[in-house]
Amino acid sequence: MKENIELLAEETRLLVDTGDTDMLRVFLDDLNISDVEDLIDELPEYAPLFINTMSINRAVNVFRILDVPTQERTITKLSAHKISEIINGLPPDDRTAFFGELKNQELQHRLISLLSPEDRREVFTLLSYPEDSIGRMMTPDFLAIPKNFTVGDTLKYIRLNAKNSETIDVIYILEENGVLIDDLRIKELLTNDPKTRISDLIDGRLISLNAQDPVEEGIKIFKMNNRVALPVIDSGGILLGIVTIDDILWAADEEYSEDMQRMGGIAALDEPYLDLPVYKLIWKRAGWLIVLFIGELLTASVMQYYEEQLAQVIVLALFLPLMISSGGNSGSQASTLVIQAMATGEVKLKDWWRVFRREIVSGFSLGIILGIIGFFRIYIWHLIFPNLYGEHWTMVGSTVSLALVGIVMWGSLIGSMLPFILRRLGADPATSSAPFVATIVDVTGLMIYLTIASWIFGPLMHP
Repeated sequence: MKENIELLAEETRLLVDTGDTDMLRVFLDDLNISDVEDLIDELPEYAPLFINTMSINRAVNVFRILDVPTQERTITKLSAHKISEIINGLPPDDRTAFFGELKNQELQHRLISLLSPEDRREVFTLLSYPEDSIGRMMTPDFLAIPKNFTVGDTLKYIRLNAKNSETIDVIYILEENGVLIDDLRIKELLTNDPKTRISDLIDGRLISLNAQDPVEEGIKIFKMNNRVALPVIDSGGILLGIVTIDDILWAADEEYSEDMQRMGGIAALDEPYLDLPVYKLIWKRAGWLIVLFIGELLTASVMQYYEEQLAQVIVLALFLPLMISSGGNSGSQASTLVIQAMATGEVKLKDWWRVFRREIVSGFSLGIILGIIGFFRIYIWHLIFPNLYGEHWTMVGSTVSLALVGIVMWGSLIGSMLPFILRRLGADPATSSAPFVATIVDVTGLMIYLTIASWIFGPLMHP
């Protein structure tokens, strides 16, 4: 794929160098819009030229799939006429998404002023919904009919109005007051007699979204239902618009990227990695690193508290990295599993007790497994190097084994419960990232390990 883009880029450079815009237009119009988008990624300095050269429909379709920073850089270098064509040619949902992401308020107002009064009202209406809500991503371009239509009336209506709709796969049935009753797929219209009344085809199995619902809710509903589009209603059941599967896929990809960044201990990036200025990247990473660093400082405090015990049984220090990594790993595993289950709707807040019980069993079992492996490792090393652990090797093995059971179980509990706590406080569960869980478990795990060591080696430490 990379090789193909590089070849296309080389061919494009040659066409640009010749100055033959007609040939360049033919070349660009023959490519898939995704290929043109890849070309713009490869040759960002040519983006305005490509948009200016392509036919307007192609230019709009390419512009709408570019990331927002590229859109912003490109549109500021276009002529006023071309800007107006692009902005007015964008579908309402893509136009709203673009305006909503613009950081330059002056540019946003200037672009909105290029729209017709009707489109301007439409943009302001969509922008009035919360940023991460279904209302922000819906389009008001849909086909709706009254329930007293026949199939024949509906097909005629579709032929007359299809060009103004985002999709014709689904037709919506309304009461006289605009309340949504049901939806019909085009297949049902094509397979029924033209004289059949629409009211006879209503089955009552309506699935809809509320404009105020978060995008995550829309993703779940689309995932559970085989639909290319879903209607969006207000609290009174009035049909406001529709959301299509392509927009949901874009939203799901963004949600996934944000969750991965948060789970890595990074504030969510609002621009592609390579487009983000280095100072912004540093700022977004610094916050979490500072918090985690302060947390890790507690590890030094714990070791200082148990300094005397460590000095008397120095061999215990050899296993400190083992304890820290085992607890952090088990906590990260549990945290990742619970966050993923929450994201897909498998686990809800009320399920915390079930998760708690499962993680006690899982953590205890995993701790026993690692504890047994740890004990045998010490036993084998004692056979090979008799002087390594000395005559008290069984006490060392017991300390390591018991500590692993406690630390792994504790890590599992911390990792699984933190997402519930954060969700209950209204925060994103993904914030309980692997580094955050690991830091907490590092500190508490050391306390568990050294406390158990004090119990077992007590007579030796305090003769």
